[in-house]
Formats: sequence, structure tokens, C-alpha cells
Amino acid sequence: MSYAGLVPALALARRAGVGELAGRHLTVPGGAGHDAGAKVSALVAGMVAGADSIADMDLLRHGGMARLFTGVRAPSTLGTFLRAFRFGHVRQLDAVAARVLAGLAQHTPIISSGEPIAYLDMDDTVRSTFGYAKQGAGFGYSGVKGLNALLATVSTASSAPVIVATRLRKGSANSARGAARLVADAIRTSRTCGVAGTVVLRADSAYYNSDVIAVARRHRGCFSITARKDRAVVAAITEIGEDAWTAIRYPRAVFDEQLQQWISEAEVAEVPFTAFASKPAALRVTARLIVRRVRDANPDHVERNAQGELFRVWRHHAVFTDSPRPMLDAEADHRKHAIIEQIIADVKNGPLAHLPSGNFMANSAWLVLAAIAFNLTRAVGALASTFHAKATTATIRRQLVSVAARITRSARRSTLRLPTRWPWATAWQHPFTAAIGPPATT
Repeated sequence: MSYAGLVPALALARRAGVGELAGRHLTVPGGAGHDAGAKVSALVAGMVAGADSIADMDLLRHGGMARLFTGVRAPSTLGTFLRAFRFGHVRQLDAVAARVLAGLAQHTPIISSGEPIAYLDMDDTVRSTFGYAKQGAGFGYSGVKGLNALLATVSTASSAPVIVATRLRKGSANSARGAARLVADAIRTSRTCGVAGTVVLRADSAYYNSDVIAVARRHRGCFSITARKDRAVVAAITEIGEDAWTAIRYPRAVFDEQLQQWISEAEVAEVPFTAFASKPAALRVTARLIVRRVRDANPDHVERNAQGELFRVWRHHAVFTDSPRPMLDAEADHRKHAIIEQIIADVKNGPLAHLPSGNFMANSAWLVLAAIAFNLTRAVGALASTFHAKATTATIRRQLVSVAARITRSARRSTLRLPTRWPWATAWQHPFTAAIGPPATT
């Protein structure tokens, strides 16, 4: 077999309840919904092994796979199953994904529950499509024709991000459409997975609106959102005095030993601010506006005085937040929001390389299954080693999943013969032992 790493991965998926939960909660009608648990398990297994289309699911039937796994379905059967989904069934699958993540968190160190702060990052991406067969495809803010996927991840200082909520939208959808509902789902899932500390929502300016912030506060969370530079924000920035700015460690920064401070091209200041002042009093939010300014590198923006000397020109980046962290720490934490871009790129390098169906709901279900497969792969890596705990799914798949093995059978017991002098044998045995038990020695 070519994917020996599926043995511990699917054993871990079974302990997390993938098949059982899908069979219990999915009510896909007709024959397509028969044995939904086995079909969901097959789809997730194929994605963990690197499948990015329905046809690729045939890799589960190659070689000696049938000697180790039962219930594998043909790609045509799995495609029929996905096309039978409706909106309600996708929401049922969302509930399954949340419960599976909670199960993984219970059996693996995928989420560190002891951290005082957990970061909930949210962003969307456009998955390009081609042709005229894709339902919901359109041109959005990026100018690319496709479908819009909204994702939320949760991470801590010691644990890598996992996907806690997803939503597929039509390509022309506004970034903030449905974001408030997704934030509520993501916070609830994070709490179910054992996150007991403060949850800080991090997002860019597309989600700077009262609905998203209200949901975060309603669920006892904090927020750190890039503020759009409207008139109120610009006015607040201009009121900051020159003596209020603090230099921070930034690229090309130099630490002055005598002054005991950084000499940097970036400075940070803070000012109280009330957002959404034009809305009713119940929707106004008073918090902190943390502003970072950097030197404008565009020579066309630099002005000269009468003596030919250059005036400093700054670019300002404002963050609206009620984070309990000190100003410099809160500003540095917000810049780490870019980590979600790595997760989006990671998923696009795997199951989301394509949206395999012309049916919108089938693609919506595919996105949820891709999140389950991502989290399962992350759980395998968390059990394997500290390196694999934060490695990309491509690295985990290459080193721990795509492993050739020979299957032998003796005394009614199957044995996997793995390669000799394989550098990741010890790392592979850790998830195997956790999910199945210690391997037999010969």
C-alpha cells in the first residue's frame, strides 16, 4: 500500500467519532444518504492522503487498501452522495465537524487548553473556477471568478491553528456577509474544544462592523480588528501628540544601549476611541485605537520645505481592540493575524486545490470535509513530534502519510512492513501507538 499513514490517521478519526457522528447527524435523503458515516470517512481519508477531486478518491481502492479498510466507496458513489446535499445537510455536517474537532482535542494535544489567551482568526479567500458549470461562481473583490470561502481558525501561543468554522459563499459575496454568524459558531466550537481563556477575535478591515464586534462581546470574547480609515479614525489619529509615540522592534530596528530603547522606522501610539458613533447608542463601541505608523517609502509622497529638506511622511495602520494585553503586545499580536493566510494557502495546496463539483452545496460540503481532514492531519502531526505539530499538511502528508508498506498476514493478524532506515519511523509510531496501541516487535 502507498499510504500506510492512513492506518493511524483513520484509527484516530474513529476515536474522534467521524463515522459515528456523520451517521447519527446527517439526514441526506434517498439512497445517497445510506451509510453516510462510511462515505464521510472515505472522503476525509482521501483528502488526508492528498486527494483534491472526487476522481482522486479512487486512490483508496489501490493496492492492499481493501485488506486494511472496509467500507471504501467508489468515486462515483461519493460524488452522488455530495450532490445530494442541501443547505440543511451542510449545516449538519458543520455540526459534525465541530464535534469531531472536540473529539480530536480530547485525544490529542491539538489545542492547548491551559493558555490564558486564544486567538480566533477570520478571513476569506476566493477559490478560482473556470467554465460555466459552477453554481454561484462570480467576480468578487479580487477580480477573480470563483467561489468565496470564509474560514475561522483558533490557535494559542503553544499550539498551531486548527479550523473551527467554514462557510462557502457565492463568488460575488461581500467579505463580511455571514461573518457574525461564523464568529458565534467558531467561539462556541473553541469553547467545546476546551479553550477556557480569553478568546481574541482578529480580523482585517473587511470585518470592521458593529455586528461582528457585538457577537464577539456577546460570547465573552475580545476583538482586535483593523480599523478602516474613515473620518472619525483619521481625526483620532491626528489628535495623537508627537510625544505619545513609542518606537518598536521592526525590520532594520537598532537597539540603543544608552537610551535603552529601539531606534526604529515604526512607532506605536494609543488613544481612546468610540466606533460607529453614527449608529444607535446600543451599537456604539468604546475601546482602544492602537495606531502603528511607518515611514512612507513612496518618493512621490515625500514633501520638501523651502530649504530643500525632507519632511517626514508616515503611513498609519489603526487597530480597534479591547484586548487586555499592553499596547505594544496587543499591536504585535494583531500583526500575527497573518497566520491565517498560511492556513488558507495550506488548504488550497490540498483538498481545496479544486472545487470538484458544479453543484454549490456539494462544494460547500467539500469545504467542510476539507476542514475535518486538515484538523485530522494536524492531530496526527501533534502526536508525532514537536516539529510535525506545527508543520504544514504537505510536510505531514509526505513524511507520515505517504509511506509505502507491505502487508503480510499470519495467524489471522495483519502486519505492516515499513521501510528500513526510515528517518520518521519514530514519529510515525507515536500516533500509531496513541490510536491503536504499541506495534508488535519481531
